[in-house]
Formats: sequence, structure tokens, C-alpha cells
Amino acid sequence: QVQLAESGGGLVQAGGSLRLSCAALGRTFSNYVMGWFRRTPEKERTFVAGITSDGGTTRYADSVKGRFTISRDNAKNTVYLQMNSLKPEDTAVYYCARGTSPSTINAFDSWGQGTQVTVSS
Repeated sequence: QVQLAESGGGLVQAGGSLRLSCAALGRTFSNYVMGWFRRTPEKERTFVAGITSDGGTTRYADSVKGRFTISRDNAKNTVYLQMNSLKPEDTAVYYCARGTSPSTINAFDSWGQGTQVTVSS
């Protein structure tokens, strides 16, 4: 089983930026799609962004397109989520996830514990 650990969350003013990091334990990190999800107390966990194993293809939820950027550094076993122009509605617990293939950004099977992002108005 792969262990995923998110970090970088915190409190930020609307319009500000945060960069989340997800460190993965395991030797097969570079072979899998990675993604970010988020959850609020009133909503089920929803997809935010995904990236293929080689970093060549990304996909984003419509709500974050143009504001968030997912990237990865396979040498460091780390995936990032750069969040700009943050809005109060972005407030959520953000989770890192591993996909089930190198290239298909639609299915995930391993999850981190989450990091809280709070955007003040």
C-alpha cells in the first residue's frame, strides 16, 4: 500500500495563494497518475485536479481552471497543487490521491489524510 502525506494547507485571505505538497512513500510513484480532491463538511469529496505519470497531461475541475496548477516531481516522489486567486468557496480539506494507471485520470485507489485550506473573505 502507498502512503500519501499532504502538507501546505493553512489560512489565507481571498485572492491569495497557497501551494500544497503531497509526499508519497513507495518506489512506484512515477508509474501512476496523481490527483487532488477536496471535501467540505456539507459535500462529498470531489475531484480538483489530476496529472499523468510523466506530467504530460493534466485535468482540472471547471471550478478551478485558470487558478490552480497541478505538477509533479517524480525524483522527489512529490505532487503539488499551486492554488492562486483563492476564493472562500475553495475552503475545504484537500486530499492527495494515487490513480490506478499511468495515463487515465479518472480512477484513484489510495488517499492521504488531508490538509485543511481555509480562505477568509
